[in-house]
Amino acid sequence: MLAEPHSAPKKELAPSAWAVGGLILLGLVGALVTYKVSASLTTIGGVQESHTLGPRAEWVPIAGQPPALRPFVRALNYMAIVWPALAFGILIGAAVRAVVSSAWLARLFGESSVRSQLVGGLAGAPLMLCSCCVAPVFAAVHERTGRAGPAGALMLAAPSLNPAALTLTFMLFAPDVALVRVGMAVVLVFGISALAARYVPSSGAPLAPCPLEKAGSTRADEAILAFARDAARLARTTLPLIVGGVIVSALLLDVLPVDRLREAPFRMAAVAIVALVSVPLALPTFAEIPMALGLLAAGAPAGAAVALMIAGPAVNLPSLLTVGRTTSPRHAIALGMGTFLVAMAAGLMV
Repeated sequence: MLAEPHSAPKKELAPSAWAVGGLILLGLVGALVTYKVSASLTTIGGVQESHTLGPRAEWVPIAGQPPALRPFVRALNYMAIVWPALAFGILIGAAVRAVVSSAWLARLFGESSVRSQLVGGLAGAPLMLCSCCVAPVFAAVHERTGRAGPAGALMLAAPSLNPAALTLTFMLFAPDVALVRVGMAVVLVFGISALAARYVPSSGAPLAPCPLEKAGSTRADEAILAFARDAARLARTTLPLIVGGVIVSALLLDVLPVDRLREAPFRMAAVAIVALVSVPLALPTFAEIPMALGLLAAGAPAGAAVALMIAGPAVNLPSLLTVGRTTSPRHAIALGMGTFLVAMAAGLMV
């Protein structure tokens, strides 16, 4: 695998600004993990009592809406669910870009491609963000490091190696289904992200330092101002892609022929159909599980449910649009195609 370029400016942040920057990032990550763990434990407790997991309640009911409005209502319901996590993703991404030392990031990811992939994946899993919400963090990590491999591993790991989602999978599905999901998620996070990174062109130019390093700031209040500016910038550059992608992906729910997956010849092609539709589909955290249960209840093969649980959370149209704008369209296509192939392989294994 080709080594990805990176550089670390010699200038370090002044201690006061560095301390404030570290507190901003650690505070945001700590608050996000607390929020996600609390919600996950509530969901797991409910599943232990009911032995099932239903879809989330709709903020605006879709039933009875004109067909032309349904995608927009679905998108509105989706954003109503994910907006707190999306806000965390934008704020964490802004902190990574604005107030984290380039030298620290270089030491964290190291020189080895294997180490950088492992660090990226292990850093992403505890965030437990859906693909849309972690996309701003991907953009910030790639911008600061110039390394698409670990940035992609982080983005894929947040939804695919979400420990609560994997726990729910073991609770609600057969052991072979759960084990295949875990194994193929590992392949996706650490393998596909590295392979897809080969399609990112390298300029060879040194990476720009963070705003505080560039300005040589020594004041703690400058760290807060730099963070606020980058949060606004990241929101302007990522939110239009995410919201537009959510609306388009909402149209795809009308494409999936759930009621015909039990029929021949659709049963033979069910895994391929579900994997293909699931790649661009925008799903909030845990949403893939009740959808997979619904597929099984509709008579679809278990492989189709596995394909949905692999491809559905990993990427979606909004996150792929963000990747394409941040790195290159070929990189986004490689991630999407790799996710489809892994989901297909997982479905055929069951």
